[in-house]
Amino acid sequence: MKILIIGCGRLGAGLAQALSLRSHQVTIIDRDATAFDRLLPSFAGQQLDGAGFDRGLLLRAGIDRADGLAAVTGSDEVNAVVARVAREVFKVPRVVARLDDPRKAEIYRRLGLQTIAPVTWGISRIADLLCYTPLAPVISLGTGEVDIVEAEATPLLIGRMVADVTLPGEIHVVAITRRGSTLLPTMGTVFQIGDQLHLAVLGISMERLNVLLGAA
Repeated sequence: MKILIIGCGRLGAGLAQALSLRSHQVTIIDRDATAFDRLLPSFAGQQLDGAGFDRGLLLRAGIDRADGLAAVTGSDEVNAVVARVAREVFKVPRVVARLDDPRKAEIYRRLGLQTIAPVTWGISRIADLLCYTPLAPVISLGTGEVDIVEAEATPLLIGRMVADVTLPGEIHVVAITRRGSTLLPTMGTVFQIGDQLHLAVLGISMERLNVLLGAA
């Protein structure tokens, strides 16, 4: 894949390095040429200095042939502009913008722009680390509203069905690992001792899940 990264701060440099190691064709842009010092010597991608919203520079970077673009500068405004230009003008298939202001992130998400809000995500993760919970977060989806978590079937669940811990639109058991194999359950699947549950949960519904699991 050909991927453009706008901004070579710690996030942009780390992302560029990770994608390059996955053998993707990466071009990273930053208006400060010294920012590229954050890249490891092993980085094999292209480095261009200049404004990330400069149409000529974007064309030179190959935005018209890009499979994805990440706008991760330190400016919410720049990131939003670049991301919208990439998606609406150049029709880049996958576009993500970093927006530190959660309110702006929500506004642009409603406009159809995929965003990440590090502050919102960080608050949620720190709260999880500080507060004991039997749930093990695996990954956050989208802008962090939905988590994939793992939990061992509690004694309260043994003999009960998946339907008993399903709340439509809030909590869903997406898979169960049982005796070394993972299965996709139905609503009638019965929990057994030793089951490892993989659940999709709204962040605001985590406490309700604890109650359903009998862990609260």
